[in-house]
Amino acid sequence: MRNLPVALLAVISVGVTANLALAQQNDEIEVLKLRPNFFMIAGAGSNIGVQIGDLGAVVVDTGSGQASDRVLAEIRKLTPLPIRYIIVTSADPDHVGGNEKLSAAGQSLIPAAGGAVANAVTNGGAAAILATENVMDRMSAPTGKVSPFSSAAQPSDTFSDDEKDTFLNGEAIQVFAQRAAHTDGDSLVFFRRSDVVVAGDILDTTRFPVIDLARGGSIQGEIDALNHIIEITVPELPMVWQEGGTLVIPGHGRICDEADVVEYRDMVTIVRDVVQDLIKKGRTLDQIKAADPAGDYRTRYGADSGPWTTDMFVEAIYRSLLSSKVSSGQQGK
Repeated sequence: MRNLPVALLAVISVGVTANLALAQQNDEIEVLKLRPNFFMIAGAGSNIGVQIGDLGAVVVDTGSGQASDRVLAEIRKLTPLPIRYIIVTSADPDHVGGNEKLSAAGQSLIPAAGGAVANAVTNGGAAAILATENVMDRMSAPTGKVSPFSSAAQPSDTFSDDEKDTFLNGEAIQVFAQRAAHTDGDSLVFFRRSDVVVAGDILDTTRFPVIDLARGGSIQGEIDALNHIIEITVPELPMVWQEGGTLVIPGHGRICDEADVVEYRDMVTIVRDVVQDLIKKGRTLDQIKAADPAGDYRTRYGADSGPWTTDMFVEAIYRSLLSSKVSSGQQGK
């Protein structure tokens, strides 16, 4: 499927979804060419964005790690130059599992120099890893505690502002922190010249969005993040029959355009509104689950078993709404 035209992808999106799902089930790697210098790698645990240019490769997310050797082999087919920069969209293991290997195989943008300070600035000569400070907190541990990830896999460059801008391979890259969405450490990565957004698990075409309350996620933050994607994307208007428009890479599943994100946002909002209405009517969580507020979307996004079921999605919305109600001082109203 390498070099498959984007227009054809739009026409056979259902087939692409099936192929990507099959690739992941069969532990295969798929490489899709989205722009002359931009690719998506699927089948490595999560979707990976790869921008190439005169400096080398900029990689967004690194997969679960089990397929890192094959991911590296595919990137080397795209460019003989090293990986220079890695951006991660969350601390999820299936998005950062390949950090250490891909970073070590890369090369710092800043020439290596002696000394501890220089070593820290250059990430020991390896490719830099950028993420929000919350991702760093999730991937590290206080002194004396065991870290869930090695120091080489952790971000070498973090930011706490709403936005981190950089310019690589002749392209402006904007990284937007989306707090309290899927988790409290999510980022959207917008490649402005390529007109590609990498959304991470804020957008997942294979299931309902995972609202990880334990790691700071919330239903309103999820909707806000989806709205942000819509704000920065451009549709194929007015000539919808021509190839064009902003492309959006989800954390899992097929490539999307603005209309796909709008549809996904509307679905999440509708389910949220139904749950919210049932809460106002005094329904318990069990009664809300029995009412099946996500029923119209179960066939497409739902699951009755596995790591993220429809009931878990509904419960996350319920608990997120109650938490928001308490924090805003509306409890009991």
